[in-house]
Amino acid sequence: IDLLSGKIKLPHKIYERIRTMAQLHFTLDYDFFVGLFSESKDEAFGKLMEAILNQVLQAESAEQLGAENYERSSARSDYRNGTRTRSLTTRIGKIELKVPRHRNIPFRTMLFENYQRNEQALIATMMEMVVQGVSTRNVQKVTTELCGETFSKSAVSEICKELDVPIKQFKERLLPERYSFIITDAIYLKVREDHRVRSKALYIAIGINNSGHKEVIGFEVYDSERKDTWKEFFENLKSRGLRGVDFVISDAHTGLVDAIKESFPGSTWQRCQAHFTRNIIDKCPKKYSSGLASELKDMFNTSTISEARRLKNSIIEEYQEIAGEAMEILDSGFEDAIVIMNLPSKYRIALRTSNIIERENREIRRREKVIGIFPNTESIIRLIGAILYDDHNDWSNCNRLFDMTEYYEKQSSILAKFRKNAA
Repeated sequence: IDLLSGKIKLPHKIYERIRTMAQLHFTLDYDFFVGLFSESKDEAFGKLMEAILNQVLQAESAEQLGAENYERSSARSDYRNGTRTRSLTTRIGKIELKVPRHRNIPFRTMLFENYQRNEQALIATMMEMVVQGVSTRNVQKVTTELCGETFSKSAVSEICKELDVPIKQFKERLLPERYSFIITDAIYLKVREDHRVRSKALYIAIGINNSGHKEVIGFEVYDSERKDTWKEFFENLKSRGLRGVDFVISDAHTGLVDAIKESFPGSTWQRCQAHFTRNIIDKCPKKYSSGLASELKDMFNTSTISEARRLKNSIIEEYQEIAGEAMEILDSGFEDAIVIMNLPSKYRIALRTSNIIERENREIRRREKVIGIFPNTESIIRLIGAILYDDHNDWSNCNRLFDMTEYYEKQSSILAKFRKNAA
């Protein structure tokens, strides 16, 4: 449930379970439905979610039992044994859910796991802001509605401690698989430290595992982006088991690129084509920028390196006099931005940019708008870690990014081609 936008957004595992049920009908009483129009937006949405989610729980129960209420069925595996009330505290108030009980085999649902971790991390961060006296009026209003007028520092500490355990385990887990492709980037967030507001860099790394699925393989907060901190980040990943890295995709931050070369000797660096294009366009007079952007897109979409080089030379010849600085950037960075074309075509689109992480960054920014300034570094790890953890779990059940079979079959020749072009 995406409460920031007001849209229903179930975790992928739950969505897939509902989708594979024979048929699921949501039934709303007419008077109940009409009554929603007399409620405030949040109250109406909360009641609607409560009604729908309770019906999802009943449908899950029927699926596990193999029979509906009072149904005689040879497929029945157990019997109902009443319900228990379970409260979910959300940003629109408390939702009361009636969780089914079964006589012999416990009822199982994944409804709470992903949703509650993300929600609780956000609420805990807002509560921290209140007890530290650094909250905005909006944050105070939300926490008062959800948690009451007052709550103690010890209560907040206990909530945070409970949330920190699974995030820490996720963040420090071993990485037993090979990750031939990794994508990495940093996003800056504001945090209070030593009675001042500082900007800190959150490093994120996403790897593509043996089956072709995305995984969040690492995240950490640093003061800024430097070669030594990026190298520390990569060495930590390696200490947890990261191996077999052939290909790293990122922007062209000098410290980051140097750290990649030192931490992953023998690997190939792909300069993010989206960042590279922005770097070029930023140095082009505005009235020519749209035309140049279109030609750069055509250049990157060619099927061969020779054709891309031909178009690059044509663009430089066309724009040299009117956008000389932009053409210098294009010429100097071009080869690093097209190494992706040495890969089989089906791998190129997903790996030619760091857009996989950019999408995560947009989700992080949406949560950041609620918080504004994080009360401490730990709250960044807690909240952003919860977001990354939930997305990581969803990815493991989504369709894979691509099939890795062809890459592994041709790996030797592909890497030989990289080394030849680099030389």
